[in-house]
Amino acid sequence: MSLRPPVRRGAVAGLVAGALALACVTRAHAGAQVEEPLADAVRTALSAAIAGSAPPPELHFDNIDQRLAYLRWLGAMSERLKKNKSDGHERIEFLQTVFYESRRAGLEPALVLGLIQAESGFRKYAISSVGARGYTQVMPFWTRQIGDGDAARLFVMQVNLRFGCVILRHYLDAEHGDLFMALGRYNGSRGQAAYPNMVLGARKRWEWTDPRAVAASAPAPR
Repeated sequence: MSLRPPVRRGAVAGLVAGALALACVTRAHAGAQVEEPLADAVRTALSAAIAGSAPPPELHFDNIDQRLAYLRWLGAMSERLKKNKSDGHERIEFLQTVFYESRRAGLEPALVLGLIQAESGFRKYAISSVGARGYTQVMPFWTRQIGDGDAARLFVMQVNLRFGCVILRHYLDAEHGDLFMALGRYNGSRGQAAYPNMVLGARKRWEWTDPRAVAASAPAPR
């Protein structure tokens, strides 16, 4: 399940040119994450969490049942995502990366997929009216605060997904596990219901229960 090699800096310029050309037709309607001062310890921790966004290593599982459950999830999510991403290879690579980055940040893949649906409609080059970029609509100031300062790399799939997951995890920790408030901060609308409700509603499309696990836990017929 290895992913493709990372996009190098020289190739990023081409991605940005294409993204800007498409901006008028892929504009997103996300809110603006608010730039807040970060304590040095928080900044260091977030920078470390962002670092090393190259293709994740091949996924490893404790046993064959876990691997098979993952493959069933991947197949189910691929079917659901077809209308948003028609290319099969791109779709699988995207889902592999969402799974890896969400689990790495301690988030549910269904939540992250719901957030992406709400933020960008699964458009890689989406740009909001306030300048948020990519799948998870990350504001460019985050690359200056905890990244390498190159906002163009927010159009690279894994970089964008990693930033989005790390930022949501940061807000969730800051809100002591309150997902409603954390989603509000992610959107720059803390305390308002519209955005959290939209993401939580979208999450339902991506929730999945392994049918094999349900069958295994069912009581035996008498």
